[in-house]
Amino acid sequence: MAERTLKTPNIEILWKHQTKNLFGDGVVEGATLVKNSGEEGEEEVKIKIDGFFLAIGHTPNSDIFKDYLETDEVGYIKTIPGTSKTKVQGVFACGDVQDSHYRQAVTAAGSGCMAAIDAERYLSEKNS
Repeated sequence: MAERTLKTPNIEILWKHQTKNLFGDGVVEGATLVKNSGEEGEEEVKIKIDGFFLAIGHTPNSDIFKDYLETDEVGYIKTIPGTSKTKVQGVFACGDVQDSHYRQAVTAAGSGCMAAIDAERYLSEKNS
């Protein structure tokens, strides 16, 4: 997708810009951006737009767990296929830290439900 975006002539990627806000009257008409935030030459820029896509990246924020859970080379927490279970009993992973394939909010929500059910069943079995 990144390659296709870079090759599309009517899409401009604004590197080193952070979105401050969007503006418009009932629809998005523009954005206020900060270029080179926190660096020399920082400046506020206003641009007119009729579409807005914000890339949030695909690097899982799992570093805090790497000493305890198995991760792949990118940092996604490994689970037992078809479940949210990790190799650590009673620990479940889902969503953005576990899904290296689909990486979508809707699938993250679904895997969150799976993890909740797996955790509930685990706790029920422990209390039986």
